Amino acid sequence: MSPFTPVRKLEVSRRMATGESVPVGTLAQNRDGVFFRYDTDYLRQGQNLSPFNLTFDDSLQAAPKSPHGGLHGLFADSLPDGWGLLLMDRVFRRQGVLPHQLTTMDRLAYIGDRGMGALTFAPVSALAPEDDEPTIAIGTLGREAVQVFEGQTDDVLQELAQAGSSGGARPKAQIYRGQDGSPQVSTLPAPGREPWLVKFTSASLALGHEEGLCEAAYLTLAQTAGIKVSEWELITAPQPTDAIAWLALKRFDCDPTRPATGRYHLQSACGLLDADFRMPSLDYEDLIKATQLLCKSIPAAREQFRRAIFNLFTLNQDDHSKNVSFLMDDVGNWQPAPFYDATFSPSPHGESSTAFCGHGRQPPAKAIQAMGRQAGYSRWSEIQPIIQEVATAVQGWDEQAKALGVSARTRKLIAKNLEQVRQDNASLMR
Repeated sequence: MSPFTPVRKLEVSRRMATGESVPVGTLAQNRDGVFFRYDTDYLRQGQNLSPFNLTFDDSLQAAPKSPHGGLHGLFADSLPDGWGLLLMDRVFRRQGVLPHQLTTMDRLAYIGDRGMGALTFAPVSALAPEDDEPTIAIGTLGREAVQVFEGQTDDVLQELAQAGSSGGARPKAQIYRGQDGSPQVSTLPAPGREPWLVKFTSASLALGHEEGLCEAAYLTLAQTAGIKVSEWELITAPQPTDAIAWLALKRFDCDPTRPATGRYHLQSACGLLDADFRMPSLDYEDLIKATQLLCKSIPAAREQFRRAIFNLFTLNQDDHSKNVSFLMDDVGNWQPAPFYDATFSPSPHGESSTAFCGHGRQPPAKAIQAMGRQAGYSRWSEIQPIIQEVATAVQGWDEQAKALGVSARTRKLIAKNLEQVRQDNASLMR
């Protein structure tokens, strides 16, 4: 086995919606930190990929020491967290490399061209899984993922390592599915296959094996409330397993006409604003303002406002900065990415990760009014109907959850909490 050599330099490219790959710039690391410089050709033809934190010129730009582990937020978004890091560390350990030996640059080289969004990194790490276009049964992939997540095995299938570079703490996989509904999936882009993200379930999750069912119900409620969500479906979990169904989400960073190669640039609020997702560090008023500035759109800001109200009334308190993202097309137009990672997730302290004008819970009307003004609403009479629309949609919880197969016990538990939060915020609907 050859000795591990840390990565010092990476060439960054951007996959366009057309499928073309365009050089963007260079990342380099020395003892002083990580630095990035845009390519001169890209400066003439492209757009700033992170307009709040990078200048669009040929200067050498140092990464902040925090909150992205010494990496620019733009590139930190290409790295997984939680689940993906667990898989990555297992692969490196198997090659005799300990996690503390790795830098964020080493991890980017491991990701190569398998990350979410449009950015790719070269050269690819020699320790990354080989690209041999494997196919595997979705049931096998799911069972292996859960065994790793629950600590039943230290081994990681190559297919799982290839598919596990997305963010979040739950076990999941990026897959490419055929339109015929076959259980055989690919973990690499393949002609005739569509890109999906599948979230597996585990008894150790807060909602156990009903986690996917509940998230599907929440996505249905959000859509009823006028919020743009990803296309999704439930995949029946194969037997023998305790799982009921797994939630599959069609990837919104892939161009639907070129799903194997076309990409939209994807950036989270965490990466755009240098907001640490591990702790409360963002306020909806600031997020709405950033959305309006980035997207140059009042409707986009109002979409963000509506999502904030939905999170309030559904106790989706895991609403941190990585759970909000934006997409940019080939000509530089930004828009909010579809709503995702929305489910019943009350925090231990009963407060949202993203504050409502400084309030973690039960925001007063004046706080919601301030958020509304930032979204372009001048009067309370314009804001109240939105609150009512969202609150009415949320009341459909039991019906939607029952239709999707959520147990009576779980429906009752969540319904009780949703009714309490409705009462706590009843003053907003008067």
